[in-house]
Amino acid sequence: MKSLIIALALVAAVPLPAHAEHRTPRDLRELAYQNGIRIGSAVNIAALRDEADYRKVLNREFSHVTAENAMKWESVEPERGVFTWSDADALVDNARRNNQKVRGHTLVWHNQLPAWLTSGVENGTIDAAELREILRDHITTQVRRYKGKIRAWDVVNEVVNDDGTMRQSIWLTHLGPGYIADAFRWAHRADPHARLYINDYNLEWNAPKIETTFSIVKDLQAQGVPIHGIGFQGHLGIQYGYPGDWANVMSRFADLGLEVAVTELDVRMELPVTSEKLATQADYYRRALTDCLGVKACREFTVWGFTDRHSWVPGWFEGEGAACLFDENLAPKPAYHALLGVKKA
Repeated sequence: MKSLIIALALVAAVPLPAHAEHRTPRDLRELAYQNGIRIGSAVNIAALRDEADYRKVLNREFSHVTAENAMKWESVEPERGVFTWSDADALVDNARRNNQKVRGHTLVWHNQLPAWLTSGVENGTIDAAELREILRDHITTQVRRYKGKIRAWDVVNEVVNDDGTMRQSIWLTHLGPGYIADAFRWAHRADPHARLYINDYNLEWNAPKIETTFSIVKDLQAQGVPIHGIGFQGHLGIQYGYPGDWANVMSRFADLGLEVAVTELDVRMELPVTSEKLATQADYYRRALTDCLGVKACREFTVWGFTDRHSWVPGWFEGEGAACLFDENLAPKPAYHALLGVKKA
């Protein structure tokens, strides 16, 4: 027995072949492991529940997940004081079973708000003081429910317009710009260990939006507000060209001490699909991951849905689509294989 134990110990001590850690990964999870990053997807909850093939690919490929809609305000509190957690719970429970981290999305946004809230503000039955209490209670209730179960929250989402001005949401109009700092403070009190992000689109290239967001972050930091990360949504289209300065923009925010995450990446194209367009799309996905891996602070690379079967793009961009890594039949596209070939420098 003693000799057998010694023999087994010697076998265990033999290092893996040098090429083992550098081989082409078999899937995105292995790619994430090799590169020390989390690779995730937004999740369609109906598909998670009802489609076994969707569920299989999601849980095989991704080490990080985001609720596409299940954690937005109209989903979790459709009536005042009446919370419906079943969809959000389903995402969190599935992630726990499959060793996935979770991004909470989103606590404060101008969109997808419940009618009881927007109508109450518009008709004056909810004044500014009450609105502030409602926002505080919403953030506190949601973050506390998932305390210790969510790695990072998109605390405020899309607060800057493309021209660099602040978005005139009900929050800014009635509470003033201080609502942003309040939201971060409330979220931090509810879960001191969650990483708290500001998240927006077109930050990859839009100079006015970049500068305003940069100023917001610096101002929050000067106030001692707990902000930990910057989320680049990354909704790209091949007809517009790749945002070639993206890595430098990431680095600017990283130099403020922030984590960086690609939070909602997809790469749409004008239909019909051609092999040339798929090749360009693959190059964009490859470049996006390369840019992320080139910035030490980039901790997460999440796509906004992984299959064209459930992509949001056709419903928002007429004549465009095919934006995801897998097609409608869950067959991997050239973009998927392009990602598997990316290695950290």
